[in-house]
Amino acid sequence: MDIDLLNPCPKEERSRHKLKRMIQSPNSFFMDVKCPGCLQITTVYSHAQTVVLCGNCNQMLCQPTGGLARLTEGCSFRKKVE
Repeated sequence: MDIDLLNPCPKEERSRHKLKRMIQSPNSFFMDVKCPGCLQITTVYSHAQTVVLCGNCNQMLCQPTGGLARLTEGCSFRKKVE
């Protein structure tokens, strides 16, 4: 057993289940999504279960899938920092 239990590799730690990590942390996050049409920024949940529309131009920003929401083409995003 040549595994360092006190200092796990970050790559292995990310791939583990969220409850089996050394420090439990969720896989989901909030993100700022920029509309390609009017450039307005909207806050979207990464695992959104409904279609998210832009407040100005009613363009679809993301659509739900089984897990992560899929952004439409042309939309850019960044993770929100706590």
